[in-house]
Amino acid sequence: MAADARLQPVSIFKSGAGEEKAETARTSSFVGAIAIGDLVKSTLGPKGMDKILVSGSSVTVTNDGATILKSIGVDNPAAKLLVEISKVQDDEVGDGTTSVTVFAAELLREAEQLIAQKIHPQTIIAGWRKAVVVARDALTAAASDNSADSEKFGQDLLNIAQTTLSSKILHQHRDFFSQLAVNAVMRLKGSTSLEAIKVLKKLGGSLSESYLDEGFLLEKKIGVNQPKRVENARILIANTPMDTDKIKVFGSRVRVDSTAKVAELEQAEKEKMKRKVEKILSHDINVFINRQLIYNYPEQLFADRGVMAIEHADFEGIERLALVLGGEIVSTFDHPELVKLGKCDLIEEVMIAEDKLLRFSLMYLFLSVCLSVCLSICLSY
Repeated sequence: MAADARLQPVSIFKSGAGEEKAETARTSSFVGAIAIGDLVKSTLGPKGMDKILVSGSSVTVTNDGATILKSIGVDNPAAKLLVEISKVQDDEVGDGTTSVTVFAAELLREAEQLIAQKIHPQTIIAGWRKAVVVARDALTAAASDNSADSEKFGQDLLNIAQTTLSSKILHQHRDFFSQLAVNAVMRLKGSTSLEAIKVLKKLGGSLSESYLDEGFLLEKKIGVNQPKRVENARILIANTPMDTDKIKVFGSRVRVDSTAKVAELEQAEKEKMKRKVEKILSHDINVFINRQLIYNYPEQLFADRGVMAIEHADFEGIERLALVLGGEIVSTFDHPELVKLGKCDLIEEVMIAEDKLLRFSLMYLFLSVCLSVCLSICLSY
């Protein structure tokens, strides 16, 4: 009896799950994948139509294939593969998400007809692999390399950008934004690090007011009573706590017999912060940029010495600043002679749309061969 019990079949499916085999499973995969292709096919090309995506109270109008496929729920395994193809194309290339989905779906549509003619799936796959080799050879033969001629290379980039934007919402301004994108990429001087291009989006203007800034724009404000403009800046970039001038009551316990003792403790914290500020100022700087907050007391100390202090610059902003200014991020200040300061010709506060930003004019940057150019594109909608 025990041996018979062990031989009983064990179900590996959840309760209520179905099972498809052979021709039924194949047909289901074809139908799901082709349906995904038909869904996004109408958005392809310069005459493609937009889709309205409604999720709860959120409404999105788009013709981007990756955005559409991310927003729909898919249960069919083959359809999920097409969605993943679109995501990979978006991550690796940034364009062509709809094209790869439609192309893959049409290949499967043709494969379905070949399967109906009793052609084995492995034979079809072998034919596709041979077609890939032929297509790659044809593209290689038709390709031209104009990287040695900057004018022709720039025209090639412009044509690519215009083709990419022809099916986007910017197609009416594609000449303007194509030239903007090409100018930004050409400033990288051969580098492929697109992280060096910072894009800022600001409300309150028209698309034609967008521009390419020569320097680096930081969305932060200058401290109270501090200089709004600094020339020949010597910049210390830091990631250090500057909020210890007050006792942190939460999470701590202080036992004293009078309020005067509390005042003494606060004064001790202030003296400690003052010594830290003096160490920072010993680096012979006129600009201090910190990853963390700067409380009122150290901010006042910097203002008294005529130093511009910028607080709470996000980590990505700090990394970019260290890259473009030629400095390094520090956390201790005991050895000023070992610290590499950032430099730039001018730091000033500028007004873009309704926001105040800091512009770093990076003349020193172009003298350094180990750094890439960091740009800011200000988009207005």
